Amino acid sequence: MLELAGFDPRTDTDESLFPADCWLRRVSGEQAVLFGGGRALLLEVAHPLVAVGVAEHSNFRTDPFGRLRRTLDAMGAIAFGSRSRALAAARSVERAHRSVRGELGERAGLFPAGTLYCGRDPDLMGWVWATLVDTALVVYERFVQPVDETARDLYFADHSRMARLLGIPLDWLPENYAAFRTYFDAMVEGGTLSVTPTAREIAKSVLEPPVRSSATATVRTMTAALLPENLRSEFGLRLDARRAEKVEALVRSVRELRSGKS
Repeated sequence: MLELAGFDPRTDTDESLFPADCWLRRVSGEQAVLFGGGRALLLEVAHPLVAVGVAEHSNFRTDPFGRLRRTLDAMGAIAFGSRSRALAAARSVERAHRSVRGELGERAGLFPAGTLYCGRDPDLMGWVWATLVDTALVVYERFVQPVDETARDLYFADHSRMARLLGIPLDWLPENYAAFRTYFDAMVEGGTLSVTPTAREIAKSVLEPPVRSSATATVRTMTAALLPENLRSEFGLRLDARRAEKVEALVRSVRELRSGKS
């Protein structure tokens, strides 16, 4: 597993797989990145096969963020944990995906009824991974600081090694960040993604939970602000001037807070 992902499997140390100063850890370690949780989840389920997989193989109605939280915990363990902890996390993801399989009961976007899906499908695993890669960078650049081309390439290279640990084949992965950007934009703007009633139900469980708190409206507004405009519309989310200004005020507050700590 380590060798396939580009790590030396012969080392005896149990240090982290990624150095402390790498861009993967710099971006992923920012608390502000958590603002992107709703965006990442809605991007994932905008793929009809991911949506039906989530609907049929998770308890999203009672624990809307549970699956996303487990995914982020696993990625955090790989990025920040010891070598043994990282491998254990990667294996847990593989076990979870192994049992996810089924078929569409009715047509969903481009996918006809009867289309099979599987949690080990590289296209589906890759899309879920891609939503997390892109969301973290989008939120980091908005709330923390811009990232130049070199840093993006380094961030993406490390994330690609993580993807290999998670079981995404090397020949599926984009060659570099520019290729990733092309892939991601084509997915968002092309016909593969389609917000189905199942996706809207999952989104509602996140953005309109039965038990609401003071953070519920913030999560909804933040998700609307961070989503690509076409998907925001498909999910039925609004971003008027008042809501947009609330997001910008939060951005300013976070940046001022970080500046005060530096």
